[in-house]
Amino acid sequence: MTRAETAYHGELGDYFAALATNNASNAHTDRPAMLKLAGDVGGMRALDVGCGAGHYAAELRNRGAAKVIGVEGSETLLRAARERLGKGVELHHHDLEEPLTFLKDASFDLAVMALVYHHIEARKQLLAELRRVLRPGGALLVSTTHPAAEWTWFGGSYFANERVEAPLDGGFTIHYRRMTLEKFLGELLGAGFVLEQLVEPRAMEEAREIDPRRYEKTHTVPYFLAVRLRRP
Repeated sequence: MTRAETAYHGELGDYFAALATNNASNAHTDRPAMLKLAGDVGGMRALDVGCGAGHYAAELRNRGAAKVIGVEGSETLLRAARERLGKGVELHHHDLEEPLTFLKDASFDLAVMALVYHHIEARKQLLAELRRVLRPGGALLVSTTHPAAEWTWFGGSYFANERVEAPLDGGFTIHYRRMTLEKFLGELLGAGFVLEQLVEPRAMEEAREIDPRRYEKTHTVPYFLAVRLRRP
């Protein structure tokens, strides 16, 4: 089996770094929902898993997190993150298909994994690592594409468990794992986390001017899914 590529490199990384800054999907749908799930992060040690160009890390720092560490498999995106964050956030270039051996046990209060989970193949290993590095009572936030949206976009069986490719504007293509709601939640709960909250994010009002079609779509059909879990 060919090893899954989970990061956005080169021109794709540059494209995504620019896109995620102020687009309807990332900036005005997923990010507000995840930050609301995070709540008050003042004084917390936070881990941004698949930190991309540093948008979430910047928000966590600006909202008062005492320490923010980002992990990302793309050097292209890390370069953008360094430009955005300066020296105030510790960043690691690391393939998320590999264990997080450089992080200590029970060293974080919060872990954020935004629109990353469906790209990973070694998900069981990654969840075990996140459980290890979170302190008891710590929170894990995960967002993904909505399983019902995948069924709408790709057709076929809702229960298909397959890697798919999706075209982006600009001629780019991304690859990720299509999964059911049962599988998504089952893996998270099976890893020992407790579900505290589940939301189906809709675009904020700011998205209406940026991309009215996408704004309306997120208010009409399932688009993203976001959960807050607790490490017992």
